[in-house]
Amino acid sequence: MRSFLTMLGIIIGVASVIILVSLVNGYMSSVVESFASMGVNQMTVRLTNLNTRAVSVEDMYGFYEENRDHFAQMTPNVTVNATLKNGTDSLTSTSVGGYSEEYLDLKGYELELGRNIQYADITARNKVCVAGAYVAQELYGSSEKALGETIKVNGNAFRIVGVAERQDEEELEEGGTDDFLWMPYTTAAKLAGTADISSYIFGTADVDETDACKTLLEKFLYEIYKDEDLYRVRANSEMLESLNEQIGMMSAMLGGIAGISLLVAGVGVMNIMLVSVTERTREIGIRKSLGARRGTIMQQFVIEAAVTSSIGGIIGILLGAGATGLIGGLMGISASPTPIAVIISFSVSVGIGLIFGYMPASRAAKLNPIDALRSE
Repeated sequence: MRSFLTMLGIIIGVASVIILVSLVNGYMSSVVESFASMGVNQMTVRLTNLNTRAVSVEDMYGFYEENRDHFAQMTPNVTVNATLKNGTDSLTSTSVGGYSEEYLDLKGYELELGRNIQYADITARNKVCVAGAYVAQELYGSSEKALGETIKVNGNAFRIVGVAERQDEEELEEGGTDDFLWMPYTTAAKLAGTADISSYIFGTADVDETDACKTLLEKFLYEIYKDEDLYRVRANSEMLESLNEQIGMMSAMLGGIAGISLLVAGVGVMNIMLVSVTERTREIGIRKSLGARRGTIMQQFVIEAAVTSSIGGIIGILLGAGATGLIGGLMGISASPTPIAVIISFSVSVGIGLIFGYMPASRAAKLNPIDALRSE
């Protein structure tokens, strides 16, 4: 019972480290996945056009065509604040935007029904659109019923020419990845009442060349604006790297907090081993009188402390692994024990046994055989 209570601190400490680190990693992984769905190969360009210095859509397309070996897609980006209506049903939080025909490939989406926005729609400013699965379901009942129907966007009638495949496998929800409506960027600009398109989205041909692509864009824009404050180029991969760094720091911090309990457990191991040495003084005296050396006595107690800590570490790993899956399921996230957390926590538990078991072992090894035999 005393050995079990000694191990209990190790068990709780190891399990705490594994549970906390694994849950944080599981939660943040889901955040990263949702962030990565925005496209790690994408970069956003925002411009501030002046009367004397400006970049037009034609300028951007000219740059894009000259650098097709670096960029896979490009589209102007026009955001529209709109209310969608079909009869008496309406949606007010749907993401409505104007893009080129390449936006579908840029997002990596597929069409379930119908067709995509075409170049002819852009040049003619046709009032056509591609709807997300949520919009089709909420306003028409299904994707099949939505195709070819008319939808009112701020009172303007648009024809739904395509419905994108469902992206959210679990549930269609307001503001989710399926709650969107795309239209030609020229039509969106007219609807928004602006002739100045100041936002663009580029898709790089290779994620590893993001820095080079960003440099190309910045060089092109600087030659026109001569002022870095008039434009901004941001790559999604940069934000993802920053997010990963923050995740690492948070995991290390929480792991360190949980690791304090391992330190407390180490003190418990040392106390119990000191009591054990006191109780077994006569045994030590008998062994020494029969020829046991100081190193042998020390080895006996160090191994005992290390084994106690190791068993506690193993139980803690099993408990932590089981609790991680259970708590992760209750929280609705996919969490599993990370190998690094398991290795570090187990190594620390064994190290605690060796470090905190050294002083009691050293004390036992230094006992005088005669005094030890007369201890009772």
